[in-house]
Amino acid sequence: MYKNIILFLAVLVLFITPACNVQVNDKNEELNDSTIISDIQDLIPEDKNPTAMKEPFGKADQKEIFRFVLTNSNGIKVKIINYGGIITSILVPDKGGRMGDIVLGYDSLNQYIANSPYFGATIGRYANRIAKGKFALNGKIYKLAKNNGNNSLHGGLKGFDKVVWDAKETADSSGAHLELTYLSKDGEEGYPGNLKVKVIYSLNESNELTMLIEAETDKPTPVNLCNHTYFNLSEADTNILGHILTLYADHYTQVSGELIPTGALADVRGTAMDFNNSISIGERINLVKGGYDHNYVLTKSPGKLAMAAQLFDPRTGRQVEIFTTQPGMQLYSGNFLDGSIVGKGSKSYKSHWGLCLETQHFPDSPNQPSFPNTILKPGEKFSEKTVYRFSVIK
Repeated sequence: MYKNIILFLAVLVLFITPACNVQVNDKNEELNDSTIISDIQDLIPEDKNPTAMKEPFGKADQKEIFRFVLTNSNGIKVKIINYGGIITSILVPDKGGRMGDIVLGYDSLNQYIANSPYFGATIGRYANRIAKGKFALNGKIYKLAKNNGNNSLHGGLKGFDKVVWDAKETADSSGAHLELTYLSKDGEEGYPGNLKVKVIYSLNESNELTMLIEAETDKPTPVNLCNHTYFNLSEADTNILGHILTLYADHYTQVSGELIPTGALADVRGTAMDFNNSISIGERINLVKGGYDHNYVLTKSPGKLAMAAQLFDPRTGRQVEIFTTQPGMQLYSGNFLDGSIVGKGSKSYKSHWGLCLETQHFPDSPNQPSFPNTILKPGEKFSEKTVYRFSVIK
């Protein structure tokens, strides 16, 4: 009987060991019998595979709102709600291994609905500003809501940040995914055409959060879609002025006093706008009137996925690297936060308490013929990708 048991165990090991060598032992070291049990436990899908879950988060526009939680096996968690396509939380470790939330936001849906400066939101139909709330297209003038002084900002009074998206969560070996879809009807907020929009957020095992945005239309229309997350790698315990930024751009779109592009591309070299060499946000911010709120012209080729920026916090060791196919990036240093907003964990968000690095097309492009085209036509597909890679530098 004992011989039969020994023979059975020997055969079982022969079947199990190759799987352990392939899946667990990246260095091709031989596994001994004492490690087999623990390695098999590590391979259990519930422990190792990325997961996508959802939980109730309230109601908006008489529709159910859910908070979706994307998790990888390293413990990284990204939480997104289908109201506004908002990233409400990103949990990553610091240099001591302690997990912390690195984005600004609220604890409840009602707070997002009542008063939110676009915290973590998916922005559209046109991100950033359009001068005087109007543009001409094919001989017709289209008028938009003026919700930012004399200009239109981030899609108007009820942009994509304030609508309820259809959502579907999935998870597989490639990562945890959330697909958001929305139909922006012809005439919505003054824009022409029925615009079908899809945003897919994916979290993989390399600690990368990918945002893929696609759109199609049945009439020519301006399209500029982005995410408006406010980062604070110190978990909003202090401001972001000590964060170190590298931003690969030689020019930015020069703006008027209303933050509308003049059409000129200003050289960053020798100015407080230059982040090609890593420097803290606060090093020269006092030389920029009102703080940073400018669109940078990325040096990468438009349409090519390449690194655009790196953000590092010396206090926590956390770093975010941003790759994108988009031609521009809006650097916003949270200038308009004034302490009146109480966010997650009852923290007061004061001036410069968050930093936005919005990958996008240029502001006011429909009125700026020299800027990269933002007019989407029937039969074409808008498709842009941005990747946020999280890491720790000790």
